[in-house]
Amino acid sequence: MTVTSAPPIPIALDPMPARTTRRTTVLNWVAVHSLAIAAACAFILPFVFVFLTSVMSDQQALTSNLWPAHWHWDNYLKVWRTPGFLTWWRNTLVYACAGTALTLLSSIPVAYALAKFRFRGRNLALMGVVSMMMLPPQVTVIPMYLVWAKQFHLTGSLWPLIIPMAFGDAFSIFLLRQFLLTIPDEYLEAARIDGCGHPRILLQVVLPMAKPAIAAVALFQFFYCWNDYFGPQIYASENPAAWTLSYGLESFKGAHHTNWNLTMAATVLVMAPVIILFFFAQKAFIEGVTLTGVKG
Repeated sequence: MTVTSAPPIPIALDPMPARTTRRTTVLNWVAVHSLAIAAACAFILPFVFVFLTSVMSDQQALTSNLWPAHWHWDNYLKVWRTPGFLTWWRNTLVYACAGTALTLLSSIPVAYALAKFRFRGRNLALMGVVSMMMLPPQVTVIPMYLVWAKQFHLTGSLWPLIIPMAFGDAFSIFLLRQFLLTIPDEYLEAARIDGCGHPRILLQVVLPMAKPAIAAVALFQFFYCWNDYFGPQIYASENPAAWTLSYGLESFKGAHHTNWNLTMAATVLVMAPVIILFFFAQKAFIEGVTLTGVKG
């Protein structure tokens, strides 16, 4: 007689251990990153408050009710149609783009010379660049204003802020120089053997390898020009047609000091471009800033 064994009884797997494991993993991640999460909330909450206030009604703004009862997107349209706002936008964009382009064009060759050339007085020149970084602009503002006003008659415009950037920026030169030091000299020697001169080496060898540092310097300079308040206040305050967003926002706040929803909407419109730009370029920015300190 043949004995047949009964088929194995399927055992139902309990999903609870896997679910418990995932929950434990999430809790461990939160525990490890708790300080970072708290710091992120501390930085993000002010922006959330500004945005929510910008879409509130005038009666609800700055009340205990922090969530908009009705979303007033037309606040942004009112700000955009404010007389002079488009002019402030155009002036700021011209100032930031022209200033960034001139800074890169004038700072990259100087940084290349300080990093790769061997000449007498190189360290003295580097010390001069570093010393310029330590000199606050408030020290030279009076003589510089007299020069631009009495000699060139350019006050009431942004030219006194844009033209000096064609002669280099100390911080940009120093940052680029630190990055160029990390580029091996063997690449430059190989280019010289192939018959390349210094301009061609700079354009075809150094610049492609220095893209992270160039991106970091460009972002630094663009953000500086976009947020600059001191310079336009000194040179362009007498001419409303030359105002930038940073200085015009102060005037807008004075005219609408009781309309906090419109003031917050204007603030969002001023902050949005630099936030969006940094969001898309943060990888190159962080890489450039990190690699500039590898070799001194």
